[in-house]
Amino acid sequence: MIKLKGLEKMSKAQRLAYTKLLLRSQGGTESHPRAIEANAAAIIMAVVEGLNWAGFYWVVEDELVLGSFQGLPACTRISYGKGVCGSAWKENCSQRVEDVENFPGHIACDSASRSELVIPIRKSGELRGVLDLDSPYLGHFTQQDQVAFEEFVEILEGFLYD
Repeated sequence: MIKLKGLEKMSKAQRLAYTKLLLRSQGGTESHPRAIEANAAAIIMAVVEGLNWAGFYWVVEDELVLGSFQGLPACTRISYGKGVCGSAWKENCSQRVEDVENFPGHIACDSASRSELVIPIRKSGELRGVLDLDSPYLGHFTQQDQVAFEEFVEILEGFLYD
């Protein structure tokens, strides 16, 4: 059982660290990848402020296919190189977008989203999926967020692929 007491007193840095702590505790008690993935999305939405969507897309042949998420219904398939998620896949690196309306080819699954952070998920260096985070606030994601969620994904990769 996860208890989220005291979140309102936590700073942003403390909340980001807490997401990693909660993921470690969940991953240590569960072995099925989809269960870990589902709880990872729920942890992010429960702990991190200012998000309207958190979830995963997984590489299936030549597309990213929607995985577990928290938020409004989302686009189910994204082509290679398209939108922020597809660009993260193509470039095999994180994408932090301050204003999605200025991102060429942005895919608007939720019209309320204004900024986005996408982190690649890899196995042995090969991109297998992405963690996608959306916010209704312009410029919501910082370098601190990017580093914290890259670390979050490293923990997740350990549970999914080790």
